[in-house]
Amino acid sequence: MTGLSAKGFRWLRTGDEAFEAMLTAIDAAQISVRLETYIFSNCPLGREVREALIAARKRDVRVQVLVDAWGSQQLADEFWAPFIAVGGEFRWFNPFSLERLGFRDHRKLLVCDAHVAITGGFNIAPEYQGDGIASGWRDLALLVTGDLARELAVSFDFMFDQAAFKHFRFMRLRKTAAKHKAHTVDGQVLASGPGRGQNPIARAMHEDLAEAKQVHIAAAYFLPTWRIWRDLLKAAKRGAAVQLMLPANSDVPVSQLATQSLYRRLMRAGVQIHEYLPQMLHSKFLVIDNCVYIGSANLDIRSFYINYELMIRIHHPALAEEARQLFASDVQQCRRIDPREWRRLRTFWTKLKEKWSFFLLARIDPYIARRQLKTLR
Repeated sequence: MTGLSAKGFRWLRTGDEAFEAMLTAIDAAQISVRLETYIFSNCPLGREVREALIAARKRDVRVQVLVDAWGSQQLADEFWAPFIAVGGEFRWFNPFSLERLGFRDHRKLLVCDAHVAITGGFNIAPEYQGDGIASGWRDLALLVTGDLARELAVSFDFMFDQAAFKHFRFMRLRKTAAKHKAHTVDGQVLASGPGRGQNPIARAMHEDLAEAKQVHIAAAYFLPTWRIWRDLLKAAKRGAAVQLMLPANSDVPVSQLATQSLYRRLMRAGVQIHEYLPQMLHSKFLVIDNCVYIGSANLDIRSFYINYELMIRIHHPALAEEARQLFASDVQQCRRIDPREWRRLRTFWTKLKEKWSFFLLARIDPYIARRQLKTLR
């Protein structure tokens, strides 16, 4: 396992490294364990994590687990029976209801003793195991300690309390506590969700992009809001170095097609686009000058407006430089999209599929979500 990157932080660069760190933190916990994830699979890794949680509970540690009901729909209730039998607390987030099916807890978080926390893009599933090159999806997480971990514990507690989703009928009339920004000496916790009020993740990015000189974005799914889209184009046009790393092969083809409909305008503005080749790219991090963002949110409309998401923002020059080095290392595994070659290879049929995909994800999906919000009274 690698050492601390900067004081209080450690990059977890592969699935193998992230899961080892998670299990180590659970095994060391003496007071509390909070685990929140979108996907939890009944696989050897999932069973190993469950057994670690059970062992912690047997040490009289309070253990709480929150799993999204849609993301983990293939996981049977019986999987958690041994955990619940020893006093573990388990909840499904947003149990199935057609009227609110689209609103999901996409967050990934582990907090132990409210002192050590891990967040990033990793779900607890076999496709995340490996090094992201020879095997396993390419992803990234960050281990943090101290005040940031305590604020992440507070954010988890809100989500755990609201897991049944009954609170949602009031969100249409007020700003939701799911959308919040917490400041600490080490950085900020940015949490977002559907409902009224500004998205703190999008707001922070907008402010950082206004004067940015270097922008590095790794995103599994990229379909930004109009405001972030405009910020990126403006940054590139005024001479900022803007680099975008995206998957060459996606598990959601319609999302990839929608993203590719944006390539030409991005490259015309001066944005460099790299597609990651060895495995599926699932990373979700940004480096804007000396600020690092990492967590569960993709740079797409669903993450900004529909899902519950969690990011941490850290202003730290040394950590930002390390993140840029991680980005540069991954770029070595990418192909850079050449604007002339891109124009030459795209057929009329390809362009049509891209436009329809963009319309579906940028227009229809948000429209359905807004309609659901209006009916939840």
